[in-house]
Amino acid sequence: MKTDSEQIAGLVDRANDGDEQSRDRLLRWLEPVLRGFFVKRIGLRTEVDDLVQNTLVRVHQGMPRLRESGSLKAFSMKAALFELQDFYRGRYGPKERNLLDEIELEDVRTRVQDAMSIDIEMALSSLTPQARRIIELKEYGYKYSEIAGMVGSTEAAIKMQVKRAFEKMRDLLAAISVLFIMLLFR
Repeated sequence: MKTDSEQIAGLVDRANDGDEQSRDRLLRWLEPVLRGFFVKRIGLRTEVDDLVQNTLVRVHQGMPRLRESGSLKAFSMKAALFELQDFYRGRYGPKERNLLDEIELEDVRTRVQDAMSIDIEMALSSLTPQARRIIELKEYGYKYSEIAGMVGSTEAAIKMQVKRAFEKMRDLLAAISVLFIMLLFR
C-alpha cells in the first residue's frame, strides 16, 4: 500500500505528463491546506479566497518545473508564502474596486494599518531576541525540532517559548487594541 507522499508524487508525475485529472486532484487536495495556511496567518478575511486561488495558479504554472515530485507541498507552501508577502507588503488587493468606497475608507484604512503594524512591531519588540527569532522561524514554517537544532535547545523548550511568546504578544496586543478603540471613538 502506498503512503500519502508516494500517492501525491505519483499524481505529480502523471500531472506533469499531461493527465488533467491528476492535476485537478492535486489542486483540490492542496486547496484546504492552503486555506488553513492563510486563515491561520490573516484570519477569516475575504482575501483568503483570492490568496488561495492565486497560490493554486502559481502551483499550476510552476508544477512542470518541479524537480522532485515528492516536494509538491513544500513547493506550494513557498508559493503561498510569496502570496502572503505580497499581501503584507500592500501589493495585493481586490481586482475590482468600488472607487467611492475606496475614497471614503482610504483614510481610515491607512490609520488602522499603520496602527496595526506599529502594534505588531511593538509586541514583537517586547520579546527577547531569541524568542523573536524562534517566532520568526516558526512563522517561516520550520518544525519545533528543526528550530531546536538551530538555536541549540530542546523541542520541549522551544514549544514552551513559543507558547509564552504568543501569550505575551496576545496580552500586549489586546491592551493596545483597547487603547486604539478608545482613541478611535473619542
